[in-house]
Amino acid sequence: MMKQIGKYLGGLLAQVGGAAEMVRSSFFWLFRSKFEFHQAMNQGVAIGVESFGVTALTSLFTGMVLALQAGNTINNIFGDPIFVGTIVAFSLIRELGPVLTGVVVSGRAGAAVTAQIGTMAVTEQIDALYTLGTNPIRYLVIPRLFGFVLTMPILTLFSNVFGIIGGYLVAVFALGVPGEIYITDITTFMGVRDFLHGFIKSFIFAFMIGTVCCYKGISTRGGAEGVGKSTTGAVVTTIVLILVLDYFLTAILTALGI
Repeated sequence: MMKQIGKYLGGLLAQVGGAAEMVRSSFFWLFRSKFEFHQAMNQGVAIGVESFGVTALTSLFTGMVLALQAGNTINNIFGDPIFVGTIVAFSLIRELGPVLTGVVVSGRAGAAVTAQIGTMAVTEQIDALYTLGTNPIRYLVIPRLFGFVLTMPILTLFSNVFGIIGGYLVAVFALGVPGEIYITDITTFMGVRDFLHGFIKSFIFAFMIGTVCCYKGISTRGGAEGVGKSTTGAVVTTIVLILVLDYFLTAILTALGI
């Protein structure tokens, strides 16, 4: 039992070290070589634009559920569904917006990135890049990291907007809350630091997803089966890390007054 635990921890530390080395190499090549702007833009479209629909739909119905649950609960306690807009907006902008966007992007774009790089690894295309004098970190990893970091905060913004719209629809048409009251509740109590709280999380989640997925792809071994295992492992790891990091980031940012 202890031997298995030690083997698992050793493998985990090796993966953390490999990912850290990849990040170090990424920063090195970012400032020492030509930036692959065209590749980065393509990755931004693949990661951000193609994830927009599912992100918007997820956030829309999340906002609707939040409004319905909050409105019914407050109505049972106070007899009037007050502050529904505040609850929906705070929940989305500070927590659920970046978390749900991260989960959706991880499941959709993160899996695709891992599968792409993993397929290149098992078919020896990455070795071919070395042979041709092209560093895989510069050509494959940096554009994808840039794509994640650039697009996830924008997706988070749209996620917040669609979530608030979903809450508005339920609050007005199902709970009978005047639309003006719903909007006033949000504008009265929300501040810049609340938006900053969510955006900081979205940047960190984006960098983490890009790092894990690219590393899982590059370290893929074992043919088609290995690609499947790496893709599954990348998605599971990123989703768990999003939830774990969310707690610690919330504690740190709250302590800093953000």
